[in-house]
Amino acid sequence: MSHSLLIAFIVFAAVMFFTPGPNNIMVMSSGLTYGFRRTLPHIAGVTIGFAFMVGAVGIGFGTIFIAFPVLQTILKYAGAAYLVYLAVVIAMSGPPKPGEVGRGPMTFWGAAMFQWVNVKGWVAVIGTITAYAAIASFPFNIVLQVLIFFAMGVASITTWTLFGSALRPFLTSPTAVRAFNIVMAILLLASLYPVFMDA
Repeated sequence: MSHSLLIAFIVFAAVMFFTPGPNNIMVMSSGLTYGFRRTLPHIAGVTIGFAFMVGAVGIGFGTIFIAFPVLQTILKYAGAAYLVYLAVVIAMSGPPKPGEVGRGPMTFWGAAMFQWVNVKGWVAVIGTITAYAAIASFPFNIVLQVLIFFAMGVASITTWTLFGSALRPFLTSPTAVRAFNIVMAILLLASLYPVFMDA
């Protein structure tokens, strides 16, 4: 095992997870709007869904994208379209009204499936599989990458959700929550910048 490469990978994982991106922005907004407890399925979906994606790509699923590059393009623009939709939903969100039915944070499955169209997620996965494969021999390298990403995901997503939840006592009016969510929606749209610069 290359210890220096392992340390570099841990730093890479921390940067990818803790810096602002679609997952972090969405859970922070959800933490503010719905609270930490109601956002737990979203947290689980992100962390487990992303770790699964790393493992699937690492054991060979990624070769499909190499064989059919058009799939990467389709996935990239489908992900961008879905992020625009999510930004609109977040911007229109205010605090839930008592007894309101049909609204709530993203579900476990919704968050897990979102990882497959998350542009920042694909940057992290491709960077991981290509640049850090030598941290250990196969398949232990994939297991190690999945475990590190899972741990970083839990720490990062939980931190961002708690930050959003911590704002609840300060942003008490529906107008304040709506304004905060509009800012989060704008940041979510800004996360699409690399997609269109790479076009």
